Amino acid sequence: MLSHVKLQKFRLTLRAKECISLPPYKGSALRGGFGHAFRKVVCAVRKENCDDCLLKHRCAYSYVFETPPPPDTTMLRKYPRAPHPFVIEPPDEDKEIYEPGEALTFSLVLIGKGREYLPYFVYAFEELGKMGIGKGKGRYVVEEIREGNDVIYTAESKRLSNPNSLIVLPQETNNVHRLSLSFITPARIKYDEQITTDPEFHMLIRNLLRRISSLSYFHEGIKLELDYQGIIDRSMAVTMTRKDISWNDWERYSSRQDARMNLGGFVGNLEFAGELGEFMPYLRLGEFVHIGKATSFGLGKYVIQSNKS
Repeated sequence: MLSHVKLQKFRLTLRAKECISLPPYKGSALRGGFGHAFRKVVCAVRKENCDDCLLKHRCAYSYVFETPPPPDTTMLRKYPRAPHPFVIEPPDEDKEIYEPGEALTFSLVLIGKGREYLPYFVYAFEELGKMGIGKGKGRYVVEEIREGNDVIYTAESKRLSNPNSLIVLPQETNNVHRLSLSFITPARIKYDEQITTDPEFHMLIRNLLRRISSLSYFHEGIKLELDYQGIIDRSMAVTMTRKDISWNDWERYSSRQDARMNLGGFVGNLEFAGELGEFMPYLRLGEFVHIGKATSFGLGKYVIQSNKS
């Protein structure tokens, strides 16, 4: 049902040339630095804002980083941004100082047509290494990029091999009655126009349906024909059997808005019981595309810890 959503995942290893100082959560520094470098090397107009740019529907930077809905869209017509076709997954470590010679490794997930822009990502991260990142603008080199076990780029070769390994999601049966989800990065789940601190299963499914259908429409060109209300109604019958979560506050500075933004969310474990089989394709896909708000920063990352019949 969701096999048309094409995903690729890459591991980038950066090698510090100078001392690099980063916050404990590195998603903001990586995503913000990438966007700044990407705009610098791609933007032909040099405008401060993409919204009124004549090239915004033909520009690589605009598509990847701003992602405006096309003029003829039938979805999100009232929204200035569609979901981005990428997710940056920062390293799961609290290390803040990387001395010269030390490595920093993170993951990059590209979605749908966004996979065609991998060379832009590589070039932008190379340029960011020359510009410097974090407090003090420490420089680095992109040492290597891997897709699975295959090395597709090295600092020595400066050549990017053509990646061709798509993520294959497990095929689930309907015989799934228990489920445990572990939320690794803060999940900002919006329900009734509010970020919830008390997530329920139907809230997760609502968010996944919204995100996956938007990704499919804007980055695969396919509008999902689903019984959304029926799926949501059935998701409300799933019960929570265990909740062990805490709130994780996280802030970032937005240069565009010249303000600090609070991006807190919940982390921890949730367990559910019920007729879960039909929801597994969405949950499996969500492991890669994440859930909730600010996913391009790496927020909303979870893994399915157990899947018991």
